[in-house]
Amino acid sequence: FRRVLFRSYIDFVANKEYRFRDGTLGRNRPQKNTLWLDDLYMGVPALAQMGKLTGDKKYYDDAVKQVKQFAQRMYNEEKGLYMHGWVESMETHPEFRWARANGWALMAKAELLDVLPTDHPGYNFVMQQFKKHLAGLAQYQSGSGFWHQLLDRNDSYLETSATAIYAYCIAHACNKGWIDPVTYAPMAMLAWNAVTTKINNKGQVEGTCVGTGMAFDPLFYYHRPVNVYAAHGYGPVILAGAEVYQLVGNNA
Repeated sequence: FRRVLFRSYIDFVANKEYRFRDGTLGRNRPQKNTLWLDDLYMGVPALAQMGKLTGDKKYYDDAVKQVKQFAQRMYNEEKGLYMHGWVESMETHPEFRWARANGWALMAKAELLDVLPTDHPGYNFVMQQFKKHLAGLAQYQSGSGFWHQLLDRNDSYLETSATAIYAYCIAHACNKGWIDPVTYAPMAMLAWNAVTTKINNKGQVEGTCVGTGMAFDPLFYYHRPVNVYAAHGYGPVILAGAEVYQLVGNNA
């Protein structure tokens, strides 16, 4: 029964979800043929897990293709960061590097690398893209351990959910042997210690930006509210805590 459900869900992702002509997962809002960086996480892990479940290479191929084609349009090599949204009809693409969307992109690559066979022709590209993204993010961590709502704008507020996602991904990559813990474990620990200051005495996660659409001006991102009921904070905090616990144990 579960297999039937899985196949139904993956059929939508693989065959029915809106895509660009080149197969990139897209949306027709707020404008026609728009890419949302968030969607890298909405699609890639499902495709990757289906590849692992079935052994069918086409799912891995599609997942790798998404990583490549999103990066071609949305990744800024100089900054090592992704823009939040890309619209095909725009001649100039405003680059607002929203923290949580960069988190989804980083975590999508991590979840793909967890299951992608090392002999897959796209493995090295995904690994290198993951490492480049991490190196970019490392430049923007604040002294408090948090990252800003807009990563490269230090006057935007410090945001919890993205910081938790980065803490998880960095610790996970250290634990998997993908990156050097001497270089990156302090970054993960600083992030985790920051996140712990946002867990209140009710167990609520504070400082998480609410669900966010796409905009083409900074005001929208600067003034998105935070809320303890923003669910995006809870999963990343639990994942980060578990992975950092393992990281500390591995390096005790």
